[in-house]
Amino acid sequence: MNAAMNAAMPGVMPAPQVAVVVIGYDDAAHVADAVRSALAQGPAVREVVAVDDGSADGSAGLLDRLAAAEPRLKVIRRRVNSGGCGTPRNTGLDAVTSPYVMFLDSDDVLPPGAVDALLAAAAGARAEVTGGLCVRRELPSGREVPWQPRLYALHAVVPHPARRPRLVHDTLCVNKLYRTGFLREHGIRFPEGRFPYEDVVFTARVLAADPRIALVPDRVYVWHVRRSAERLSISLDRAGVVNWRARTEACRQAYEILLGAGQKELARASRAKFLDHDLRMYLRELGLRDASYQRAWWELTRAHLAEYDADDWARDPAAPGRLAGRVVLACPEPRDLPRLRELAARPARLRPPYARAADGTPVWSEDLPQISLEPLLTRPVRELPLAVDAALRPRARGTRLRLRLHELYGRVAQAGPETVEAEWRHRDDGTVVSCGTAALVPSTDSWSAETAVDLPALAAPGAGTWDLRLRLRFRDGVSRDVTAHALTSAGLLRRSAVPSARYGVVLVQPYTTHSGALALRVAPGVRGVLSVARGRLRRLLH
Repeated sequence: MNAAMNAAMPGVMPAPQVAVVVIGYDDAAHVADAVRSALAQGPAVREVVAVDDGSADGSAGLLDRLAAAEPRLKVIRRRVNSGGCGTPRNTGLDAVTSPYVMFLDSDDVLPPGAVDALLAAAAGARAEVTGGLCVRRELPSGREVPWQPRLYALHAVVPHPARRPRLVHDTLCVNKLYRTGFLREHGIRFPEGRFPYEDVVFTARVLAADPRIALVPDRVYVWHVRRSAERLSISLDRAGVVNWRARTEACRQAYEILLGAGQKELARASRAKFLDHDLRMYLRELGLRDASYQRAWWELTRAHLAEYDADDWARDPAAPGRLAGRVVLACPEPRDLPRLRELAARPARLRPPYARAADGTPVWSEDLPQISLEPLLTRPVRELPLAVDAALRPRARGTRLRLRLHELYGRVAQAGPETVEAEWRHRDDGTVVSCGTAALVPSTDSWSAETAVDLPALAAPGAGTWDLRLRLRFRDGVSRDVTAHALTSAGLLRRSAVPSARYGVVLVQPYTTHSGALALRVAPGVRGVLSVARGRLRRLLH
């Protein structure tokens, strides 16, 4: 019985077939946990190749001590730091002797059973690449958000990547098991040196080689997100425009790699992914940057989007990313940033003004009539970028949430909005506190509703942040989940100390998220108030 059959049969101990390449640089605080999580995968792991990329914090010595007690651990020291992640991964890949390989960053971990799940699927499907679910774990809160969950909802085998264009959205290299021979036969490697977003290019090279791919719903990778770290990861360090330049370059190379391999459908999908994911993410933050950054970002983005052709824009022209991209491309200087920020939200919100051209066609604005919004007239209501304004007024006699739904070229009235369900969702643990259902009352070009907010229920878990979520219901039973734009006039975002019979006092701070949505910070009691004050001081010092 061969090793592949062993891996595929339940109850049979898997043969050692997998190498885990762990890379790290000056990460002595975490690298041991990463290596141990790889070794703890069990006998299926033949070797763990730890590549220290020129650390000066004692990481290499720590790895050597671990290797002295673990024969499966091989430590490779690079004398000079490469400046990126691609070179140490290539170094580790060159040292691998196992039939399969996967990659692990020093500040992340593999959850128990990850290798067994991937190896069993790879053997059973005879797949060159096997991917599983990655979760982003926010630290220190521990909140977990799945990465690309739609791809990994069910077990699946994809004989050719072009049959599942959504694969281009998962640009991570770490949540996958690769057949080592497949990578070597096709010369698939990471970009060398200081090349941020190297996994975007690596993934394009993998897909361009047309592998047979297996997908599993199992959790196979835990991506630790440390936003308060002194040295942010590449994906979080977006303050400088150089980061955006690197991202657009990686996406450009990915497109050229796929197109050059004859994978036209995947190449188109990669450009669509840029509009739907990358562009929207950075637009949500653009208003936070200074004027110099905004101008440089705008110029880079226009240059990148100028490479798109008519077919790239023609697919789903009312999609928020395509609409935002067309506005950027049409304007030589940054403009309409607050409105673009709302459009880039998830779900998208298109706020007034709702302009029309001389012939009555819906357009972006009076001075940008070439940006037609006519596709919105036929888009399903459940996909429309509906705009709701929200205002919260904390009061000792009862806190009220006021909502206003805007008309959108007659589509809202046509659908007949009836009710809105409001709830607050705790950002760390996902706890939900409902505000109930309220009727939407029509007026000129809008519908309004008001509901009570249970402050003691929001304060019960202690100091924390709550996001507002709404569900609009229409006459024919269709519903649309939305977030709400935070109104900022007349002191609506002022911090308030509300008397409470249960807690003595509850500190309430409505605020605007990066995407312009209403969120709420709540701290109960004097101790909670002090905790918020200390946290604010830490943020100011950081």
